[in-house]
Amino acid sequence: MDCASCAGKIEKALRSAPGVVQVKVAFATERLLVDLNNEHKTEAVEKIVKGLGFGLKSFDQPDTEDPIWKSHSTFTLMAVLMTLSFVLMLINPEWGSNGFMVATLAGLIPFARKALTQIKNGTWFGIETLMTVAASGALILGETTEAALVLFLFTIGELLEGFAGRKAKAGIKSLMQLTPDTAWRIEGNNKIEVPADFLTPGETIEVRAGGRLPVDAVLISEAGIFDESALTGESIPVNRNTGEKVLAGCLVVDQPIRLTVVSEPGESAIDRIIDLIDEADERRAPIARMVDKFSAWYTPLVMSIAGLVFLLPPLLTDASWNAWAYKALALLLIACPCALIVSIPAAVTSALTSASRFGALIKGGAALEQMRLVKWLALDKTGTLTEGKPKITGIHTTNGDEATVLRLAAAIEQNSNHPLAKAIVSEAEKRGIHLPEAGDIRVLLGRGVKGSVENKVIKVIAPRHVDIENPLSEQVSRLEAKGNTVVVVISDNSVIGLLAMADSLRKDAIVAIEHLNKQGVKCVMLTGDNRRAAAAIANQLSIDYEAELMPDDKVKAIRRIQSTYHQPVAMVGDGINDAPALKAAEVGIAMGKGSDVALETADAALTHERLTELPNMIGLSRRTARIIRQNIILALGINTLVLLTTVFGITGLMAAVMSDTGGTVLVTLNALRLMRKKDY
Repeated sequence: MDCASCAGKIEKALRSAPGVVQVKVAFATERLLVDLNNEHKTEAVEKIVKGLGFGLKSFDQPDTEDPIWKSHSTFTLMAVLMTLSFVLMLINPEWGSNGFMVATLAGLIPFARKALTQIKNGTWFGIETLMTVAASGALILGETTEAALVLFLFTIGELLEGFAGRKAKAGIKSLMQLTPDTAWRIEGNNKIEVPADFLTPGETIEVRAGGRLPVDAVLISEAGIFDESALTGESIPVNRNTGEKVLAGCLVVDQPIRLTVVSEPGESAIDRIIDLIDEADERRAPIARMVDKFSAWYTPLVMSIAGLVFLLPPLLTDASWNAWAYKALALLLIACPCALIVSIPAAVTSALTSASRFGALIKGGAALEQMRLVKWLALDKTGTLTEGKPKITGIHTTNGDEATVLRLAAAIEQNSNHPLAKAIVSEAEKRGIHLPEAGDIRVLLGRGVKGSVENKVIKVIAPRHVDIENPLSEQVSRLEAKGNTVVVVISDNSVIGLLAMADSLRKDAIVAIEHLNKQGVKCVMLTGDNRRAAAAIANQLSIDYEAELMPDDKVKAIRRIQSTYHQPVAMVGDGINDAPALKAAEVGIAMGKGSDVALETADAALTHERLTELPNMIGLSRRTARIIRQNIILALGINTLVLLTTVFGITGLMAAVMSDTGGTVLVTLNALRLMRKKDY
């Protein structure tokens, strides 16, 4: 497929095929997905696709490309015939004219066949139909040389479109090639090579030095060094320790390592990136939908003008029918708005691909367009602005037994993924404390957690939700004033101690906030943590904050900004408690290693958790909007100019062809500028 409009033609044709329930054609990844009724077979689908001039191959076929002479056979044949015709023209003009007629017919037959297939399947005004009418009309008028040149120029245009289209898809194809097709699965003492698609969570695999991970996995080996540059853009290899998650596509640098598979088949980090880009057309930007509506009446309008140009001057002024028929044929070629249709998908696909290569997933054109309007950015604290890896800084008890307080708290937190829970469990493990089994675990959303340990009801809860008597209440104030997050440990309704934890600010947080401020984006921190701990982080960043918020309080804070300033708000978060706020904001952005709920709810995700990608995403969105505007002006400007010059007899069929194919190539190449990494 040379451009996104090719995908649209295939999709439209297949919708009317017998038994087709649902169809999606992804231009970016060249994938066709069809949902068929059980009683229908795929032969009808294959026949329609091949009738439109496209080939099909299964996923397991090798990704090989035909040589240019074979993949563009019409161009090759016409090039040979046109060369012979020019030679014959020098010897005998009549022989040359006949030669150009043969060349025209050789080029016309494939176009006419495609046009008939498209008309049968509901596409009446495709460029193939318009080219067939224009070339046939030129032959009837005796303009054999020009008829041949028009078709030949169009095949050259298709070549250029194909080149530009391949460049647009190159970034996605490079992502698809990051994961190997096979993997070494460990079964007992044996290593078995299996297709990577067959790996399931819980299985153990081995990846040799120089090999890439086929799936997302957790490191079993003691340590490993990974080159993540293909995913993150960071050239320096990264050290990973036992238990750390490593994403599909990462390269093993130093030695063979073993890992446990954690991603389902087809759901690795690379698969998610590709799927999101595939789904971009389903979440199209409002401007894309507007252009689709415009294109629907633009072609019939220009065709009507062509009809009037053909009929009115000869009827009203006794002008030459041949001269005005020629102008009408040229206008027919201008009637296909290929460049306009391609202008937005090309830019959106390039932008989404560029963002994904540098660790930012954006779920479609609508989110991309909305992001450029963002004037407020609300950020969660723990795991977003901070590392999300707090450490125990102090244990304060009512009876001096630190080990018991830590053991009971860690027992009910041992299966939690919350950063504070991990800090408590990690401290217990560091001290060699054996953790008893806990039962009846319940998360108290926004407050803490409770469970049963050794026949006692244990709660680990935020201080503001507990009545604490002096001197512990004064201790809480002192600890929080130093930037600590404090939790209260309760056993059978009696407070037995406090756990103080501190988290460090992300290294890139200050730089990210500075860049956002330069872009005119105001930042505010929304956190469920205590006011003193929140103030300590907010002061380092010089931003406003709201603290001690429940999940619904964060939603209220978002809506308060929206109603007060009447400006779009983006929310960045990583936890389950952030999901409602992510949904309430115009744009929700999840941290890549956050909860599944947050990732599903969000419109975008920072897969590598670099906060500096926030200003880059907003900058990319604004740059994409500029390039889309440029593309629309280019497409409409070229067509309008050629339309006017054709009506006044300045240009003819060849200029009309060049306006169509040249405009398509120009807007595609302009969109490709978005593939370059640019820091904002």
